[in-house]
Amino acid sequence: MSDARSDARFTEGAAFDWRPRTRVLFGAGTLGRLGEVAVPSAESGEKPLGRRALVVTDPGVAAAGHAAAGADALQAAGVEVAVFEEVHANPTTRDVSAAVSAARDHRADLLIGLGGGSAMDVAKGANFLLAGGGAMRDYHGVGKGRGTFLPSVGVPTTAGTGSEAQSFALIADDETHIKMACGDGRAAFAAAVLDPDLIATVPAKVAAPVAIDAVSHAVETAACRVRGELSGMFARRAFGLLAGSIRPYLQGVATDDDRSAMLLGAHLAGAAIEQSMLGAAHALANPLTARFGTTHGIAVGRMLPHVVRYNAEEPAIRAIYEDLAAAGGLTPSAAALAEFLDGLLPFAGATGGLERAGVSGDDLPALASLASEQWTAGFNPRPVTAEDLEGLYRCAF
Repeated sequence: MSDARSDARFTEGAAFDWRPRTRVLFGAGTLGRLGEVAVPSAESGEKPLGRRALVVTDPGVAAAGHAAAGADALQAAGVEVAVFEEVHANPTTRDVSAAVSAARDHRADLLIGLGGGSAMDVAKGANFLLAGGGAMRDYHGVGKGRGTFLPSVGVPTTAGTGSEAQSFALIADDETHIKMACGDGRAAFAAAVLDPDLIATVPAKVAAPVAIDAVSHAVETAACRVRGELSGMFARRAFGLLAGSIRPYLQGVATDDDRSAMLLGAHLAGAAIEQSMLGAAHALANPLTARFGTTHGIAVGRMLPHVVRYNAEEPAIRAIYEDLAAAGGLTPSAAALAEFLDGLLPFAGATGGLERAGVSGDDLPALASLASEQWTAGFNPRPVTAEDLEGLYRCAF
C-alpha cells in the first residue's frame, strides 16, 4: 500500500470541535428501554424528554409490531402515546404535513422516529414545522431552523441510512420533486436506540437497497472533500463492520453478530456524514430516483463503483480507498474496493446497467445536468463537471 495513509497519520482537516448531541443506546432488546429514555428515573437526575409522544412510523414497521412495542415501552413509563403510521418511502412534504397535524392533534411534546430513514426524516421534518411554522422549503439548507424544537428520539429498524445520527431531514418537495436536505443542530435526536433485533424482520427487498446505501455512506464520507479526523475514523470502522457482514445479511443467513455489525456500521456511517459530507455517487443517484423511480440505494449502488474508479485516479484518494479496503478485509486496492461494490447489486436484484432501469442514452445529458446541481457533487474529492458526470453515467450504462 501507499505510505500516504496510516492510522499513525492525521487526515486532512484534523482539527475538530466535536459536540455530540445524541445519546446512543446499542444492544439487543434496547427498544424495551424506550420508556426509560423518555422518562429517566428520578435517581438519574435527568429531566424527562416528554410526556406525550407521537410515534412516527410506516405501515410495514407497524405491521411487524415494532411500533406497538415501542408504544408499550413508553406507556409503561407513564407516557401518553399516539402512533402516526402513514409515512411513505422517499417522503415528501405531504408526509411531513400529515405528521405535523397528528402531532398537533395529540399535543405532542416528544417525537419518536421509529422505522427506516423515511420515518426518521419525517419526524425531523415535522419538528422544523412545529417549531418554526412555514413550509419545508423554508428550511432547505443548513441552520435555517427557528423556534424551539421538541425533544426527539430515533429508533432505526433498518441497517441503512444512519438518519438517527444526523441533524438533516431529507424531504422531497411534493410539487417540484426536488429532494431537500434541511439541516439544523436542533433537529438532531436527543437519543438513538439501536436494537439489532428490529432489523431481523426487514423484508429482503427493503434490506438490500438500504444496506448498500449504508456501505456507500462509509465509502463516500471516507474520501469526500471535507473529510476530517472524526469522519475518517467513523467511516473506516463503519466499512469494516458492514463489509464483513453484508453478504450473510443479504443472503438471509445473518447471525446475531452480523445484524449487530450491520446496525452499528450503518449508524457510524451516518455519524460520518454528520461530520463530513457525501460525493458524486449520491449526486448521480438522486436524478435517477426523481426521474425514473429507481430506489435510492440501488441508484447509489449502480453509480458508486464508477465513482470510486474515477476518484482513484488521484493518488491521495486512491490511498484512502486502499486503507478502506484493508479495513473491510479486502485486498488493499481501489480496484478491489470497486469490485466488492459491484458485487453487492445482484443481492438487491439489480443486474445490468442503467438501460435495465429504463434509462436511454438520450436521457444522460439531462441527468448529468441535474446531477451537477446536486449539493453533494461539490463535495466529491475529485472535481466533477456536468461532462464528467455524463461520462460516469455512460460507464454505468
